[in-house]
Amino acid sequence: MPRGLKRYQQARDLHFITFSCYRRAPLLGTPQARCTFEQTLEPVRRWYGLFVTGYVVMPEHVHLLISEPERSTLAVAIQMLKQIVAQKLKPTPSPKAGDKSGARTHFWQARYYDFNVWTPKKRKEKLCYMHRNPVKRGLVEKPEDWAWSSFCHYLTGIEGVVEIESEWTGRRRERMGLPLRVKIVPALSPKDGDKSGAPAGKSDA
Repeated sequence: MPRGLKRYQQARDLHFITFSCYRRAPLLGTPQARCTFEQTLEPVRRWYGLFVTGYVVMPEHVHLLISEPERSTLAVAIQMLKQIVAQKLKPTPSPKAGDKSGARTHFWQARYYDFNVWTPKKRKEKLCYMHRNPVKRGLVEKPEDWAWSSFCHYLTGIEGVVEIESEWTGRRRERMGLPLRVKIVPALSPKDGDKSGAPAGKSDA
């Protein structure tokens, strides 16, 4: 663990997780690679009993806003997610004649950044940061134009590859007679006055 980094787990809080591709290389730079990440995140979410409040897959890093898992630890769940994605996307070594270095041997940087999200205000802040990231980087003009994030779910309620723990999902579970997994904080659509990329939910500010 990096010096000065403390992880507060088993507190049933949300965690803002960031991890990067090896040496910040754009290993998630294609739509196919980003789709593969999403398609891996969803089964890992189910295996470990995580709920995902938000996410964005960027060309060289990933942000997740997730719960602690019901099974095992957050560190184990993140490790499994990274390992499976790396196995699916890491190219087969094909060293050229005389090149002893071979192909890339790492897909991810070691470890990950973990920030505990204690309040609804901080939750909204992190969602905003994630959803605006592709716009800030100049990859798209609007958050909804970036397909590999949770923004469109918050905007429309449409279910994507990854199940998002939101007011939309909570209402759907209520209609189906299923128990809520977490307390849902009411949130407005980003169209309702909040152009920052996050739902304008109630906060304790």
